[in-house]
Amino acid sequence: MTDFNDRRRAEEAKAAMDEEMLFRVTARRNRLVGEWAAGLMGLSDVETEAYRKAVVQADFEEAGDEDVIRKVLGDLTSAGVDADDAMVRAALDEKMIEARRQLMSES
Repeated sequence: MTDFNDRRRAEEAKAAMDEEMLFRVTARRNRLVGEWAAGLMGLSDVETEAYRKAVVQADFEEAGDEDVIRKVLGDLTSAGVDADDAMVRAALDEKMIEARRQLMSES
């Protein structure tokens, strides 16, 4: 019976670690997307830092990426940047890969 309990605890620990890693990668991705969008909008360094944080915060509005896409696309459009949904989604995909690489290299 202890083997079964040990295995269950190990699986639960792995699931918790996987969930934490996904959270960290997603937050890093959102910061990178915020930096990318800030560059397109021509924001200063101070404004870029604040915007990166705002994009990370936007992700807590609802499950999934739609809240981040809505924020970034809306901000880009308001700033006069010629952007569309596909462009922001492509940036999210690209920055997700970059975020994973960054976190893996830190480990």
